[in-house]
Amino acid sequence: MKRVMGQVEVVAPTDAIVLILGETGTGKELIARALHMHGPRHTFPLVSVNCTALAPTLIESELFGHERGAFTGAVAMRPGRFQIAHHGTLFLDEIGDLPLELQSKLLRVLREGEFERIGSSHTQKVNVRIVAATHRDLARAVADGEFRDDLYYRLSVFPIRLPSLRERREDIPALVWFIIHKRQRAMNRWIKTVPAHVWDALQNYAWPGNVRELENVIERALIHSPGNTLRLLDDHLETPAARAPADTGTLRAIERTHIEQVLRDCRWRINGVGNAAERLGLHPNTLRFRMKKFGIVRGSA
Repeated sequence: MKRVMGQVEVVAPTDAIVLILGETGTGKELIARALHMHGPRHTFPLVSVNCTALAPTLIESELFGHERGAFTGAVAMRPGRFQIAHHGTLFLDEIGDLPLELQSKLLRVLREGEFERIGSSHTQKVNVRIVAATHRDLARAVADGEFRDDLYYRLSVFPIRLPSLRERREDIPALVWFIIHKRQRAMNRWIKTVPAHVWDALQNYAWPGNVRELENVIERALIHSPGNTLRLLDDHLETPAARAPADTGTLRAIERTHIEQVLRDCRWRINGVGNAAERLGLHPNTLRFRMKKFGIVRGSA
């Protein structure tokens, strides 16, 4: 993480495009905010777009905006995220999931700084800094024909890779105490002790959802800890670290395996208490989208 923050310090004062790489829940959006706040555009907006959370038919309108009457339901002109982020920073989260047909339009904006709203022939000029993020192996996606090579090279001017929590287990104690101090007052909890068996469980778990999952687990533990000792009731944390994904195989295959495993552990619950989306650190709609993308259905795993 010191290496990561050193990279942020170096590139933030510039206008260079930054590509943040890392698994779900590693803090890619926090790094994007740090780049914006320490950059020359910090007095202008930081605008975020999650390319996975939006339906493919809505992404173009979300990015570039639309004119009144451009399509059914377009009752008024709406500016896109590029226009809203003018002079500021646009954070394109999960850029690896952007549909191919929109990648060429994004490339045009990056090259020429201009675009057209849907339903308009008028060219709009825009001046934004781009910070993109993805959990995918974009080089593999290029080789598989799922991502444009020219866009990939345009985006990867300055890549920053965030380590998974499995790669920085020594940070878990500091993170746990940070989360406790951050949340306990609002939950009327005052933790002074974390037992050794709790530390063992936290250190030995694979953390497929990384820091975001850790935060969810500690928050649930606080709910179950009315005294001054942290009680950990998450059965899935008994799973050994050997359950961490192997270093072999494609990132896509590893992600699919993780999602299937967590869905089985949660009895295929996507909403409600102990649901798979929460454990993975995802929005339920994002999890449904990825299940559809990977062809995961109940009974297939």
